[in-house]
Amino acid sequence: MENISEPYVIHYPRIVAVADESGGKVELIEFFDCVGGAMWSKCHYVKSPIVEGVRCVGSTMRYALKAGTVDLALEGSRFPAGISACITDGPEIAVTYIGMGGGGVGAAACRSDAAGVLRSRSDPAGGGKVAGATIWLPRMQRVLIGVDDTDTPEEGATWTLVHNIARAVEDERSVYLSHTIVQLFPVPYRTKNCVALVAEFATNDPDRLVSRFRRLLEQYTLSEKTGMAVYTGFNPSDELLAYGRKVKRGEVAAGLPASIQDPDLRIVLNGRGIVGAVAAIPFFTRYEEALELCSGKN
Repeated sequence: MENISEPYVIHYPRIVAVADESGGKVELIEFFDCVGGAMWSKCHYVKSPIVEGVRCVGSTMRYALKAGTVDLALEGSRFPAGISACITDGPEIAVTYIGMGGGGVGAAACRSDAAGVLRSRSDPAGGGKVAGATIWLPRMQRVLIGVDDTDTPEEGATWTLVHNIARAVEDERSVYLSHTIVQLFPVPYRTKNCVALVAEFATNDPDRLVSRFRRLLEQYTLSEKTGMAVYTGFNPSDELLAYGRKVKRGEVAAGLPASIQDPDLRIVLNGRGIVGAVAAIPFFTRYEEALELCSGKN
């Protein structure tokens, strides 16, 4: 007869917290194993006053939090669980969950030992009890790496190369979060489909991450015109998004990325592909808009 070691616990594989420069805004990113539990949390946690929004991206649930502490008036079925605190303290971010019944199990037992958690404090959970837990996470920053033009008409594919490099450079200090294919305007000199890529990371060692990524990109690219750009802000600026949309709608001058006045943007490899590499960055996880093929009129 088979046994289940923890029949009433589902462990979250990993939890990551990305903060803006001030620490006032945090994106809490939970990698989940049970989609039902993740969707249940999404439904109820968004009712917490410090949760400004939530979205599901692949196998992660992302909570936009503002720093602070609140008292939650929990109520069975209607509001059985939530996030009651998010505190940025130096190199760490503390997040407090609280829930009733099964919601308390999710708050206290399921998240406390996820990869990425530095330490935790939790209440006994289960049955009809109200239980809470606080987890402490490393404070990380978002790094977006845009890449274009790595293949030739004979071989290669930029989207696969970027994903494989991202997997290769991932470690405990740099977590690979997402991969977005961005459809650009099909210029005459494209290889075939004219797409660029943006890979998203949470990291507390951005220089090492970028250096390792660049080394592997230079090692494996098949093109002499590869472009690589890096963005280190919390969210791309409106100027960068406007530029990305311009590149999706028509051909632009090769030197145009240099005119973008954004201190968080850095050009790493300045081949012809830098146009697409920069344009891809603001579309990270915006999959529908990223994949839209524009005719030049829309």
